[in-house]
Amino acid sequence: MFEYELQQIRSAELIREAQNHRLAQEALRGRRAARRAAARESAQHESEGQGHTKRPRRSRFARAA
Repeated sequence: MFEYELQQIRSAELIREAQNHRLAQEALRGRRAARRAAARESAQHESEGQGHTKRPRRSRFARAA
């Protein structure tokens, strides 16, 4: 009977550890997603009207003679 109780205690501990691990992984995924979203928003905001280079933008049309 004593072994059964120890097994039940150990099982409960493992279940708690697994739940804590899942919760930590979920929080980590949330932080990563928020960081990616912020980086994407920042990059989109910075790139409005700008190319990826520092050269001035060329006109789409040829100059008239």
